[in-house]
Amino acid sequence: MNALTIDHVSLSFDDFRAVDDVSFSVKTGEFITLLGPSGCGKTTLLKLIGGFYQPDSGKILIDGSDVTKVPPERRDTTMCFQSYALFPHLTVAENIVFGLKQKKIRKDVRDERLREVARQVALETQLSKLPSMLSGGQQQRVALARAMAMRSGIILFDEPLSNLDAKLRDQVRFEMLQLQKSHGFTAIYVTHDQSEALAMSDTIIVLNRGRIEQIGTPDEIYKKPKNRFIADFIGTANIFEARIAEKIDGRRYIVETSMGRFAAESENPPQSDKLFVCWRPEDAVLTNTPRGENDFVSHVEVSVYQGNKTDLLVRMPEGHAPTFRIQTAGTVRHADGARVSFHIPAGCVKFLEATS
Repeated sequence: MNALTIDHVSLSFDDFRAVDDVSFSVKTGEFITLLGPSGCGKTTLLKLIGGFYQPDSGKILIDGSDVTKVPPERRDTTMCFQSYALFPHLTVAENIVFGLKQKKIRKDVRDERLREVARQVALETQLSKLPSMLSGGQQQRVALARAMAMRSGIILFDEPLSNLDAKLRDQVRFEMLQLQKSHGFTAIYVTHDQSEALAMSDTIIVLNRGRIEQIGTPDEIYKKPKNRFIADFIGTANIFEARIAEKIDGRRYIVETSMGRFAAESENPPQSDKLFVCWRPEDAVLTNTPRGENDFVSHVEVSVYQGNKTDLLVRMPEGHAPTFRIQTAGTVRHADGARVSFHIPAGCVKFLEATS
């Protein structure tokens, strides 16, 4: 049985369609990320799951039961907010057990759960402190401990790491994953940070303008983007409008772009008037000299060293193609204006649908 089923759910605010005919299901114990730009509907959808909004149409099922009109306090869900939502006048311990007290859980059970979750999030020595005495990372752990203490089957995360600095965010990300896997709760996680989604998720649901653009594993979303929006939003991609000039065999094609002609592979390229192809910067393989198909010569406009890699913004020597990016190992350095030869494997060139 699925932990969660969203069945053709829509919600509008006046004339604005925030969630537009969305359907998907989540297995028990999965870590699902709702990913998309600001205004795409991901937080609205999270609040629909939590019962804070009711849809105009469609159904929401938790463990097979229709909860579309069930209020938040009667759903098997707990929300972990972006702002942590800690009570400043309550101690860490009081914040963690607050929801349990509201549900009139016995004190001995509350105390047992408090000890358990405090140990799991490394807060045993902080229980008597007020939230103002804690670091941002510790406050996030309190919010997570409070959610875990409720023992809901589904925990809803609304951009919980966005207020942390980069290093701490990376650390807490691993801690959250460890806790989710060890406890086995189902996680529905909202973020606009594509790197966070790729690192944490079993499945990513990419939203745009209230609709689902693509559902897949992180590897599928990154390596097999369905359309131009996905390729551009997830990671970095070099995207070119293209025309199929020649079909070589069952899956191999020659395409024409502003970058020139090159080979691409696909079982089923999009059958549309407007076609795009893309490849990732890390797909480029540096060569000493151009050898043939999919080999190119360019000049470096900007070189950005990042330790384990170097990003190059390059342009074809003719100057007619737009700039694009390639990525090399951090040990390889290139001066601005340097000549760079590289090869793009045909299997790395992806066909894209135009964004709807």
